[in-house]
Amino acid sequence: MTVFDNHLGLQRAKQLNRDCHCLSLDRRQLRRELAAQPHGDSLCRMICEERPHLISDAAVFVAEASLQKQRDIIAAIEQVIALPAYQQRVLAYAPPSARFQPKARGVFLGYDFHLDDEGPKLIEINTNAGGALINLLLTKAHKACESCPCQLDFPNSALDAEQAIIGMFQAEWRLEGRAQTLRNVAIVDAAPDRQYMLPEFLLFQNLFAKHGINALICDPGELAFRDGGLWHGQTVIDLVYNRLTDFALELPAQQALLQAYLAGAAVVTPHPRNHALYADKRNLAVLTDPVALRAMGIDSATQTVLLQGIANTIRVEEQQADALWQQRKQLFFKPAKGYGSKAAYRGDKLTRRVFGEILQTDYVAQALVQPSERQLQIGDHAVELKLDLRHYVYQGQTQTVCARLYQGQTTNFRTPGGGFAQVVAVPQTTESAPVLSSQKA
Repeated sequence: MTVFDNHLGLQRAKQLNRDCHCLSLDRRQLRRELAAQPHGDSLCRMICEERPHLISDAAVFVAEASLQKQRDIIAAIEQVIALPAYQQRVLAYAPPSARFQPKARGVFLGYDFHLDDEGPKLIEINTNAGGALINLLLTKAHKACESCPCQLDFPNSALDAEQAIIGMFQAEWRLEGRAQTLRNVAIVDAAPDRQYMLPEFLLFQNLFAKHGINALICDPGELAFRDGGLWHGQTVIDLVYNRLTDFALELPAQQALLQAYLAGAAVVTPHPRNHALYADKRNLAVLTDPVALRAMGIDSATQTVLLQGIANTIRVEEQQADALWQQRKQLFFKPAKGYGSKAAYRGDKLTRRVFGEILQTDYVAQALVQPSERQLQIGDHAVELKLDLRHYVYQGQTQTVCARLYQGQTTNFRTPGGGFAQVVAVPQTTESAPVLSSQKA
């Protein structure tokens, strides 16, 4: 008889992350997958040679019970974000462009979690989360793990995942009332040729082309708003896949894109309202404030999920300076509109000078949640890497989950053995040695 026990599933995942040193990524198969695509030689060079730590050779084990808790936290957050009372509260400090309300829902929301002994904790939400196609690439290049008891198996579900991604962009197109066929997409970022994630832009370009959609990669300054449309040269753009980190489209180079967005001339996804509702880090202070949650009418069960599942966050205010300085070693300081690790500081590394600058800017202080670890054998040495998990979410539903392995303060894609990693769900069985299967949430 099979027994289900969440605790033992968690312990089994922790044990495998410590003891399984198998390298399940087939680098030769990875090169074959890349070489078979348009721009294949460039993709091989960029991913395998110029960015050798973008992708990890190892998988990460996560208990299914933990993944379910993460999905529950996401569902609770989505429930609150849908409320007019919440939207009114957070839009009060949002930029003007966020007050425009499109019908598009926003592609690739990224919910990022750390796993500690008390369970998963959400540390931030991103609205232009990268890595989804890198994660899909991993599913095409993993091999069975035959040399240890974990018995890894990575079933190839790439075709379904590709269709889900294309379906998501087509859904955004239809939500904006477009009845005609989606033809031309612009993948937009500042100076894309210099972006670390350029290879993913090329993967998206190839995926769109595979499904009959023309996609170009460009800087926002290359776009023009004229004759009621958004143009790149002589091509009218139907939809913009927005990878910019100027989330409000406020910089001069973004003005043509902003004008087209506000005029409804092109579908933009994700868009400024997405960032204002989801990713401004001041929102986490609302979502972890019991008084604010009660004032918005959030039921007690949902409050419990939020307060236990999100790293406690407060806004940094000058009148709290002394208390924050005293507690700094237990805090992580993040700019309200920041992304990645830009201008983010662990409190125990903070100087008085930098702390003074933080007090003059929009920052939040978040309870420091230590990430869990994955141990790998690199050469003759056992190396411990930190890990976080990212859920790629559309319309409240997790499409897929990936892990990121790193050393240092934050994810950096510069760590030997690190990078994006495939997630393997550990089932909740306890009697008889479990055979683990790949998770595609």
